[in-house]
Amino acid sequence: MIGIRSGARAIGAVLLAASLAACSGGSGSTDRTQSLEAYTPEQIFERGEFELARGRTDDAAYYFAEIERLYPYSNWAKRALIMQAFTYHSGTDYEEARGAAQRFIDFYPADEDAAYAQYLLALSYYDQIDEVGRDQGLTFQALQALRTVIEVYPDSEYATASILKFDLAFDHLAGKEMEIGRYYLRREQYTAAINRFRVVVEDFQTTTHTAEALHRLVEAYLSLGLVNEAQTAGAILGYNFQSTEWYEDSYKLLTANGLTAKDRGNNWLSQIYRQTVKGQWI
Repeated sequence: MIGIRSGARAIGAVLLAASLAACSGGSGSTDRTQSLEAYTPEQIFERGEFELARGRTDDAAYYFAEIERLYPYSNWAKRALIMQAFTYHSGTDYEEARGAAQRFIDFYPADEDAAYAQYLLALSYYDQIDEVGRDQGLTFQALQALRTVIEVYPDSEYATASILKFDLAFDHLAGKEMEIGRYYLRREQYTAAINRFRVVVEDFQTTTHTAEALHRLVEAYLSLGLVNEAQTAGAILGYNFQSTEWYEDSYKLLTANGLTAKDRGNNWLSQIYRQTVKGQWI
């Protein structure tokens, strides 16, 4: 009986879609001047699912939005709103996806789908990270939204995925700092390069870029004749990343200049050395 009812439901959805398409001129495209008031919210919802299944995300989002407009505050409006967010995101309309997801969170904060809405909101930022250049505003917003999923919905099925994406986004920010730092280093703008690598060492030390950042600091400081800082950067690198190619390169660079990798002087790197190597936090 379950199979028969499911089959009948599917046939009904297809017939409804065909009926609405016929009213649209038979082309299958959505005529948005057509009134949907004669249809139930379930029927409109099924048409939205039908359009989504065939990849017409704009049309699908339109039908879900019409449910929200025609049947506000209903359970179908709630379901349609989360589907709007999903549909817009599927169609890479990230701004609209954020808007729909945020409305769901605002209207239904205690609903079981609120965690998914927050996750979609985070994804709408996260999936744009590779599209931006040096302006990392979207990456910061992705981190903030992902952190909300992790902290507000720690027991949800989306928390683990959010942690992974948070780490990747965090690593991405460090990578952009490294990219700019290397740009300055190649052009012998050593102070500007050092500022970028310092950010990685101080603020992104858990990322995959820290070892290279320390090596680049050795290069930049030696170029400026600041041997204490170069030696200390090498010492931190040797303690934490001795098995990496970055330590090998720094070791060769220091020894070629008659220097060793050890803590020297009283600078910002010396403070990090004392904290991370010696455990001295004062």
